[in-house]
Amino acid sequence: DDGSDRESRQGHWEQVYTKKGENETSWFQENPAPSHELIQQVGAAHASAIIDIGGGAARLVDVLVEKGFQDVTVLDLAGAALDAAKGRLGAHAVHVDWIVADATIWDPPKAYDIWHDRAAFHFLTEESDRASYLVRLKRSLKIGGCASIDTFARAGPGQGGGWPSVRYDSWSSGEGVGGV
Repeated sequence: DDGSDRESRQGHWEQVYTKKGENETSWFQENPAPSHELIQQVGAAHASAIIDIGGGAARLVDVLVEKGFQDVTVLDLAGAALDAAKGRLGAHAVHVDWIVADATIWDPPKAYDIWHDRAAFHFLTEESDRASYLVRLKRSLKIGGCASIDTFARAGPGQGGGWPSVRYDSWSSGEGVGGV
């Protein structure tokens, strides 16, 4: 892998978020209740380290900050998406760690209690990128932590935001992804 797919992927998402407002995207979710409820159901405490992979301009970060979570990180390929979220949060943005990076090559700086991904994994069309992503997940998820990775269903769209996606069968395991 020469990194060209990663560069292309990053350039694509930068362009999407530079040209469109968050509510102009097909995946816009005004209220991220399902993600927030999942985080509550796994027993997250206000001090839990939570990372939102591909969180971009999504509003989960707003809810987590509003609810008093103190260790929130948002990672996204597109700096423009993170800038939109920071702008929306205003002065509260300083309470969040913002990381512009590709989750397939990023070096996690710490361990997390909760790994949340509603927007990235299904866009990893190369097996090597998916494997690399899972290495990072395993490396950075605390023992006893929770990973939630949402993907497009088999009958779902073959692309999102103009980028090809991989579709999956329904799957759930108490063991987590790859035995994490």
